[in-house]
Amino acid sequence: MTVDLNYRITGDGKPLILMHGLFGSLENLGGIARRLQDEWQIHALDLRNHGSSPHTDSMDYPAMARDVLAYMDAQGLDRASILGHSMGGKVAMQMALMAPERVEQVVVADIAPVDYHPRHDAVLEGLGSLDLSVLRSRQEADKALAEYVEEVPTRQFLLKNLERVPREEQSDSGPMFRWRLNLPVIEASYDNLTRAPQGDGPYSGPVLFIKGENSAYIQEKHREEIQRLFPSAELRIIKDTGHWLHAEKAETFAALSRRFLAKNA
Repeated sequence: MTVDLNYRITGDGKPLILMHGLFGSLENLGGIARRLQDEWQIHALDLRNHGSSPHTDSMDYPAMARDVLAYMDAQGLDRASILGHSMGGKVAMQMALMAPERVEQVVVADIAPVDYHPRHDAVLEGLGSLDLSVLRSRQEADKALAEYVEEVPTRQFLLKNLERVPREEQSDSGPMFRWRLNLPVIEASYDNLTRAPQGDGPYSGPVLFIKGENSAYIQEKHREEIQRLFPSAELRIIKDTGHWLHAEKAETFAALSRRFLAKNA
């Protein structure tokens, strides 16, 4: 069963769907949306169990791709270009393999169509350790999470998912904070999210993979599988960036995306 995804539409032009990564929301690609909305109608989505989209009992890439295809149906979009970062990039690839007739072209940010070893054990453990029933401030949450996640920017990103319960919904002894994301299901479904998109391919349309130079998510050993599934794929590397390349070098990322999308429009 599909869910009605939360979305934000900006700009004018041909449709371009943006999809965030794990633990993220549509705000994560806001800088890219602002830089591309002069030429594209941007459809920024919260994927299931993230942001303000509905919570479900499970998640895997075929289900998440069907959610986006259902969104396209609801918006009257026969075809669209797709841009996804990390987990969102895998959803984009899944869409291309599952429904190539609906996908004009794809930009994949720092992820490959392969299985990955678990990389978020500490994050999941840290988020799960926060006792929201006694939490009284974001500073308390940050201090507790620091025992599991050392990097300040990463903690700041993760704690964007922590929202204050509206005053009218609070009780005298109830929690002041709650998660926007569906943490239990994300943790239970994590193995699904480490897997490659499903489908034998190939998708013959235009695909651009953008890699952060300092990130290990796209490696030389992945080239064969990329070419097998996406024979028209191109690869660009942004220097001095990691996995968050769209935030670290937003101008460069947007420029690469713009040139590719315009070339194949």
